[in-house]
Amino acid sequence: MNDRPHKIDPEGSAERRSLYPWNAPLRLEDVPETGRQIALTADAHTRQAIAAIAGLRGLPRLDARFDVVRSGHDGLRVSGHVSATVGQTCVVTLEPIESELTEMFDLIFRPPGGPVDGAETSLGIDGEETEPLIDGTVDLGAIATEFLILGIDPYPRKPGAVFQPPASHESGGSAFAALAALQRKLKN
Repeated sequence: MNDRPHKIDPEGSAERRSLYPWNAPLRLEDVPETGRQIALTADAHTRQAIAAIAGLRGLPRLDARFDVVRSGHDGLRVSGHVSATVGQTCVVTLEPIESELTEMFDLIFRPPGGPVDGAETSLGIDGEETEPLIDGTVDLGAIATEFLILGIDPYPRKPGAVFQPPASHESGGSAFAALAALQRKLKN
């Protein structure tokens, strides 16, 4: 086991950024002391790539709003929400459906320097969990993508769709009734 603090290598950060099709980097020095509000809308190509990653049938709309303020002298607090129209398949009827999604977030980013054993989060001075601010940059597109994926319903249902199990062919209807009938048959 490695006891040394985990070091983030710059090539690794580029690799991490390339995992997300929606890149919107924001540097620490581009955020004034008064903060900054940013609104992003993903283009069709980006939405298609995110839909493929998330296992969606489609992603007709994807927007994100960010309030970014300084957190201490070397960190950022990023809060806001991602909203989208997601196209999925109903798990009951197998019909295509679309639903609206809104997911809130509130994150603190600090330069790496304390996490051990590859942990990506650590506790800041105030005891709050923090994310790494890599090369003085936070990727707003990656944040929106991650929270979109977290907010997707893994078992979407069309309104009013109800699962009806297949009817049992046995008169008792339950597995125990079927076993009892089998025992009676074996005794005779």
